[in-house]
Amino acid sequence: MHISPFPNVLSALGLLLRGSSPTSQSGGPSWLCRRCRHQQIGLKMYRRQSSSLSKRYDVIVVGGGHAGTEAACAAARMGAQTLLLTHKIDTIGAMSCNPSFGGIGKGHLMKEIDALDGICARICDKSGIQYKILNRRKGPAVWGPRAQIDRDLYKQHMQDEVLGTPGLTVVAAAVEDLVLGETTVQESDLTKQRCHGVVLGDGHRVISDTVVLTAGTFLRGTINIGLTSRPAGRMGDEPAVGLAKTIENAGFKMGRLKTGTPPRLDGKTIDFSRLNEMPGDDPPSPFSFINESVWIQAEDQVMCHMTHTTPGVDKVVMETMDLNRHVKEEITGPR
Repeated sequence: MHISPFPNVLSALGLLLRGSSPTSQSGGPSWLCRRCRHQQIGLKMYRRQSSSLSKRYDVIVVGGGHAGTEAACAAARMGAQTLLLTHKIDTIGAMSCNPSFGGIGKGHLMKEIDALDGICARICDKSGIQYKILNRRKGPAVWGPRAQIDRDLYKQHMQDEVLGTPGLTVVAAAVEDLVLGETTVQESDLTKQRCHGVVLGDGHRVISDTVVLTAGTFLRGTINIGLTSRPAGRMGDEPAVGLAKTIENAGFKMGRLKTGTPPRLDGKTIDFSRLNEMPGDDPPSPFSFINESVWIQAEDQVMCHMTHTTPGVDKVVMETMDLNRHVKEEITGPR
């Protein structure tokens, strides 16, 4: 496994090559030695980054979210030398808004991914805090396995899995463009474009005959808060604007799905005695076919609760409906 965190070391390298250093109140040789050590570390990381990006890969996966990690690990498991490009390595496996997996429909999808040796089901089995099969009163065909997840545990286990996969290199870098070339269709006058790699934000080209785009919400993404809208992949992260333009220029029609994230409630302010308890299953059922049990005991699962709005909440919602972009605009949801 090879990790290249793509540090911003150019200014430090410049100081090192020029032999100059800024003045400091502490001054003295010890301060200069410490700074030189930091610059040498940065130089080693820069060389390792350059080495990772100078080779040719069988598969390049763009985006380290749920889809990207599955695609990258699957390609590497099949023996392909794979490169996963993501904005930040420390956000691999991050659950941006919904701290749960599965449910009606999505639980079936997870089972199918697991049957193909996917990783998300196995990670859920060692990071969930409550497991429940929905729709138990109906037939097994419509059962929906669901788990409430500890977000920190899930991210930790997912990063361990991804960064420990043989044949998979992970680099923190933004993809701004695709390397496209025209080829002639055999026995025809038609030409078609073929992707031969990606172009990073610094202009560096990485070559591969197979590029998998899993940019998700980052692809020309925007965040709406009330009637305010701003470009973002998610809160605190930049969107992938250049890549979206490339896809559009290649002749693909761009669409947009919009979903809402509810506010988070402070559990210390809630009177749980007035709520309906929704316990997990005993025993909890694992997501993955290869696991006979999950990591947590039935009695240690976290209790969930059913809530309802009050007349006061309903009043606030109705009075501020005109400030909600989801209501003012005609939108298309992910379902």
